[in-house]
Amino acid sequence: MGAMPIGQVTRGTTGANRLRRVDRWIAALPEFLRSPDPLVVDLGYGASATTPLELHQRLSRVRDDVEVIGIEIEPERVATASLSARPGVSFRLGGFEVPLDGDRRPAVIRAFNVLRQYSEADVPAAWDLMTSRLAPDGVLVEGTCNEVGRVASWIDLTADGPRTLTASLHLASLETPSIIAERLPKALIHRNVEGERVHAFLDDLSRNWQYNAGLAVYSPVQRWLATVDAMRDGGWPVLHGRTRWRLGEITVPWASVAPAPATLPPGAQ
Repeated sequence: MGAMPIGQVTRGTTGANRLRRVDRWIAALPEFLRSPDPLVVDLGYGASATTPLELHQRLSRVRDDVEVIGIEIEPERVATASLSARPGVSFRLGGFEVPLDGDRRPAVIRAFNVLRQYSEADVPAAWDLMTSRLAPDGVLVEGTCNEVGRVASWIDLTADGPRTLTASLHLASLETPSIIAERLPKALIHRNVEGERVHAFLDDLSRNWQYNAGLAVYSPVQRWLATVDAMRDGGWPVLHGRTRWRLGEITVPWASVAPAPATLPPGAQ
């Protein structure tokens, strides 16, 4: 018998198209596009096979040799999902240890809405374990989103640690970017307080969104583009360009929003 899976059973909440924003991100990752073995793990996919199947469908548009393995810690979920297995998509029991056959290492691990139930203090060990399972140039994409996938954020990590934070928002329904505070990754969600860099980031983002409210008569996309331009002009090291910004995304280096090295704030559980 193999070792026991590492981790806790999640609520298992899932739904069609919930992870479309992060799927689109993974499909454009250079590490995925150039991998000699485009294996992608969907860790903690939940109560149905929906998100691994959708992930494979979207990634196969750019690499028809992609393989997606869904990994879940709850045996009944694995049994149910396995009924939907098909060429390129399979399922297995496991946790943060990411059990795979032989010496295979994934190009990408997606762990979405998994760490929300953990304490902030548990995050570094989970990150370390998952990134230790990646291919040499692999990426862990760890984050969270709301129930319909219109508000999402994620951190890209490699074996060297976190490298970027991305917020992705449905612009047509967006009232204020500060809504992302409710869906920050676990490493940041308790840090949205005065004195923390992520708080300053979200504060500036919402302020610039309000300042550019007049552009909404043209489109929410034009308003967002002006907002992102203002963030960059204000000194935030915004990455990428308008092709991605038009999708409702904004990405910054991890160092610009990383938690201050101090005692965990109250309630960081």
